[in-house]
Amino acid sequence: MPRVGLTTDRVVAAAADLADASGFEAVTVSALARHFGVKDASLYTHVRGLQDLRVRVALLAGGELIEEIAGAVAGRAGKEALAAFAGAYRAYALRHPGRYAATQIRVDQSLVTDSPALRRTAEITHGMLRAYGLTEPDLTDAVRLLRSTFHGYCALEASGGFGAPRDVQASWDKVVEALHVALENWPRA
Repeated sequence: MPRVGLTTDRVVAAAADLADASGFEAVTVSALARHFGVKDASLYTHVRGLQDLRVRVALLAGGELIEEIAGAVAGRAGKEALAAFAGAYRAYALRHPGRYAATQIRVDQSLVTDSPALRRTAEITHGMLRAYGLTEPDLTDAVRLLRSTFHGYCALEASGGFGAPRDVQASWDKVVEALHVALENWPRA
């Protein structure tokens, strides 16, 4: 019988908070059991194990991230939408480092297909890129360029990897400008 007050959503939310506080790798069933003052076995009513827990955190974080991005890009197009998208992505990654790390794990494709939040991610991203006149396969290539650029920048920034005296925000603005130029001048087949 599930412990009163303990739900799957509450367990996953606590895991996401733990990820932000201590790092995604610190998210374990044992750590959550200690947090709730229960035995590990009590949590298996709510999650099937560590992998299931981490995937649920990834799906929660992915949903939060796309909601922030969607709000930022609403009513915008082109460079303005790109800058809003990039800014929301970076802000989430820096504000929620553990949740953000969760969004980088590999999730079974069937779960992605079944997740409204992750389907919305594709819709929002592709919608923003359509303003640049991109269609497949260029659309997929552009998504990969944006994701790798944003992720690389955020990972370096979070780890203190930018030691030059140049303002990190000024560099970010140049990166977004460069991406805009690249998208406007995308090499077509």
